[in-house]
Amino acid sequence: MKHFLITGASTGIGECCALHLAGKGHTVWAGVRRLEDGERLARQATGLLHPVLLDVTDTQSIARAAETVRAHTPRLDGLVNNAGIAMAGPLEFLPLEELRRQLEVNVVGQVAVLQGFLGLLREGRGRVVNMSSISGRVAAPLFGPYSSSKFALEALSDALRRELKPWGMEVCVVEPGNIQTPIWGKGVNWGRELLEKLPPEARALYGKAIDGLIRYVEGIDGKGLPPLEVAKAVEHALTAPRPRTRYVVGRDAKAGIFFARFLPDRLLDEMILGGLVRRLYGRKG
Repeated sequence: MKHFLITGASTGIGECCALHLAGKGHTVWAGVRRLEDGERLARQATGLLHPVLLDVTDTQSIARAAETVRAHTPRLDGLVNNAGIAMAGPLEFLPLEELRRQLEVNVVGQVAVLQGFLGLLREGRGRVVNMSSISGRVAAPLFGPYSSSKFALEALSDALRRELKPWGMEVCVVEPGNIQTPIWGKGVNWGRELLEKLPPEARALYGKAIDGLIRYVEGIDGKGLPPLEVAKAVEHALTAPRPRTRYVVGRDAKAGIFFARFLPDRLLDEMILGGLVRRLYGRKG
């Protein structure tokens, strides 16, 4: 039996990972922001799952969560940095406070959690699994804020993997494509709110594109892979004798990474725009 901490376990991929690992006989500390979410998770779990209040943007919350975990176990065998949010919009008019929020949660928050729990992880020669995305390897128009955060997480993961190697600690990245999670619905709501906040000039330039993005996201909502596929990849990263440094989950993610790796930038631009212009801008490319 191993001891794992998972952030962002209230819904979606984090919730599925927590329930899956607990069902496999491991002790799971499920980081949630609301007590009622933790109670619901505990009722659903078939194994040892302990909810812990944890806000990745609050250093005091992280410190309290670390104290709670340390009071019950002297070590952690793995940390799954899953907590995150998704924002989209034209970078030309994106409110800077929104960009800061995106990076604070998806980048700075991951480092803050790592710093708070690294002592427990080192005691157990534990592993770090960072939840990235295909958007961390391929940046599409209007997805700049989210992609920026995931590209940064990829770089942080590479640096951390090399920094922790002397202690025999592994760092892995999981890169899902389209997965059935509530993040899509939240993104649609955020996109509508952004459209209302944009100045007239921005709406004239990008309004049709944002409308197209909302329709596109609504169209793919519920059509992705089940989050269990990601949970299985996370399980392998945490428990395999020799885990991979990167786990790509989904045919769309594998295709995107293949093209990003082998196509010249301008040809990749044409391919991305050729597939998105009609959806986002409502016209031929």
